[in-house]
Amino acid sequence: MQLIAKSGDPAVIRLNPLDNVVIARQALLPGVRLDAEAITVRQPIPSGHKLATEPVAQGQPLRRYGQIIGFASQAIDAGDHVHVHNVQMGDFARDYAFGVDTRSLPGSAAQFQGIVRADGRVATRNYIGILTSVNCSATVARAVADHFRRDIHPEVLADYPNVDGVVALSHSAGCAVDPSGEALGLLRRTLAGYAVHPNFAAVLIIGLGCETNQIETLLETQGLQASAQLRAFTIQGIGGTSKTIAAGIAQVKALLAEANQVRRQPVSARHLVVGLQCGGSDGYSGITANPALGNAVDRLVAAGGTAILSETPEIYGAEHLLTRRAVSREVGEKLVARIRWWEDYCQRMNAELNNNPSAGNKAGGLTTILEKSLGAVAKAGSSNLVDVYQYAQAVRAQGLVFMDTPGYDPVSATGQVAGGANLIAFTTGRGSAYGCAPAPSIKLATNNRVFEHQQEDMDVNCGGIADGSTSIEERGAFIFEQMLRIASGERSKSEQHGYGQNEFVPWQIGAVT
Repeated sequence: MQLIAKSGDPAVIRLNPLDNVVIARQALLPGVRLDAEAITVRQPIPSGHKLATEPVAQGQPLRRYGQIIGFASQAIDAGDHVHVHNVQMGDFARDYAFGVDTRSLPGSAAQFQGIVRADGRVATRNYIGILTSVNCSATVARAVADHFRRDIHPEVLADYPNVDGVVALSHSAGCAVDPSGEALGLLRRTLAGYAVHPNFAAVLIIGLGCETNQIETLLETQGLQASAQLRAFTIQGIGGTSKTIAAGIAQVKALLAEANQVRRQPVSARHLVVGLQCGGSDGYSGITANPALGNAVDRLVAAGGTAILSETPEIYGAEHLLTRRAVSREVGEKLVARIRWWEDYCQRMNAELNNNPSAGNKAGGLTTILEKSLGAVAKAGSSNLVDVYQYAQAVRAQGLVFMDTPGYDPVSATGQVAGGANLIAFTTGRGSAYGCAPAPSIKLATNNRVFEHQQEDMDVNCGGIADGSTSIEERGAFIFEQMLRIASGERSKSEQHGYGQNEFVPWQIGAVT
């Protein structure tokens, strides 16, 4: 799949010689002649949207990146706007060709200033975390964390400059579910992943006391034990809201001095685990920021690090590009199995995988999930796929891996962090505002407009790739260096705004009774 934008006409981008659509670099009016494509624009084409370069009969495929993105729902003439009004989904064969595109990439050396825990785990941040076993304890957990907010009470942490903060990660589940069912097991796996995350110096787990998700069972089923760095108590056990808040504050205070003892030191980039996300995508996402991030991923993998591609519904229709890079048939089959699970899940829920792209994605120029997926896969670069994980499973492999998650960004990134991601790289074309404590999140803008308009939220501008002022290679190198800087303690834009606590959203898949 060719991802470097090339065109003989400066007004449009042609991604592959096999394509029968091109992408508008700017808004195009009817009557504009595109000499290099030998067509005349017939309808208004917004920036980032597609227009046909040849007639396409009803039912025939439309191609972008040299791949099928949908089928004409009506006859399309050369110069027509190609979008949701004349494109539909359809079944077509995909050749999984397990492992045929694997290749060896040269290794490299890179370092960042990390925090090495006593057990050898490496952190990019140093928080104290407060988790909840159930929604009923969310208010108490938040009250404990709020006591230590630097923007409200700067004096409370003044003596602890090496502590990044105290964050409460609450959720809306934990009770009224099958105590032995998949839904509760998924929540427990997610909470356990956060409880042992290296970016937490210590964790408090606060419950109500009578919930289905009993803390003792949570710890036992996940192989965890209470300790000085993992403390647990309940509102009912302490004796009420005020007493529990006071007890939580006292316990955090007792943890601060030791948490503040950390010092950053040079560590190999092999300790960096980056979750890959895209949200608020547009027609440029698969041309600029996603392939630039993919280039950075190849650099990370070459340095021994790990990248987690996710959002299974957003690789649907492009999964064959990943199975071809699987290091074994077994790994490729694991990915296909997750695709089949989603097909069955949507059928049971009377839903369609093509309900994604979202309204904002479509306004930005994306038409079908096939088109969105082909652009989303570009975040994975060209590295081999070494393993496939279920949601919130601990990621042990090094290299490019896939984690099965929904496409909804907060749910997806929550699973990645539970799996061990200590950094999130997030591309956006419409302008997303998001953070993911305790892992810092880097925002990559796909176009110049969103970077300039929402600059206070964007860390990297990839828009120059579309106009030729920079390249995928240059931006990839810049993004990789930005990863190392943020991992070393430089604060991302989302961290500066205080994002991260409200975006903890474990995946809920079960019935609430």
